[in-house]
Amino acid sequence: MSTLTFSGVAIRLINRSHHPLPHYATAHSAGMDLRANLDAPMVLAPGQRALIPTGLYLELPEGTEAQVRPRSGLAFKHGITVLNAPGTIDADYRGEVGVLLINHGQEPFEVKDGERVAQLVIARYLRAEWQEVADLSSSERGAGGFGHTGTN
Repeated sequence: MSTLTFSGVAIRLINRSHHPLPHYATAHSAGMDLRANLDAPMVLAPGQRALIPTGLYLELPEGTEAQVRPRSGLAFKHGITVLNAPGTIDADYRGEVGVLLINHGQEPFEVKDGERVAQLVIARYLRAEWQEVADLSSSERGAGGFGHTGTN
């Protein structure tokens, strides 16, 4: 078992993969790369989706979540993305971190063991309590949405 510390908050994890722990590539990186933990390469045909194991198990502090996000290089070069982006890992989940990939490209894509398949971003969140009211306060935007503010 290892512990990752970010901004003074420790995250406990178990690494059952044979790859190094996720880490920040630069001082200002928001995400850490997640690697495929495979016994054999896996081919994703165009339109196919698959759950890619990472071998990582997290214990997140209360008030945080881990977001599984696509890697821009895979999306740009091959059309590979995270299907439920961002995927949310809740603080009370203790199972293996998996990455749900889909091939939106036109060619089969081979996922190899150790390949960086997604990014993991740790984020704080707020829990809301609903307050039902009869009216909402007005704003400059009002009910305008879906392109209401223009294209420029």
